[in-house]
Amino acid sequence: QVQLVESGGGLVQPGGSLRLSCAASRSIFSSYTMGWYRQAPGKQRELVAEITTGGSTNYADSVKGRFTISRVSAMNTVLLRMNSLKPEDTAVYYCNTRPSLQYWGQGTQVTVSS
Repeated sequence: QVQLVESGGGLVQPGGSLRLSCAASRSIFSSYTMGWYRQAPGKQRELVAEITTGGSTNYADSVKGRFTISRVSAMNTVLLRMNSLKPEDTAVYYCNTRPSLQYWGQGTQVTVSS
């Protein structure tokens, strides 16, 4: 059974920080590269960060140096630490495998605004 449950979003001022969390089903978490994606209003969903089962990471240029993705194996959880947030980071954030499954969770809204 597929489980992808995102949490941790909210409203934050520019320059602020948030930590997103994704609880995944064990079978997915242990077998796949995991990614955080985002979709802003009127735009296509994009990949912002990914982490392999071995812990290697890759980031979109727009978030490099500001976002950090990590895995907590004991909890089948993928985290996204977001620092120095900008208004253009405003979006609904989703986690999924890389490449993505057809199933998507509900996402978590991140709004960066003063």
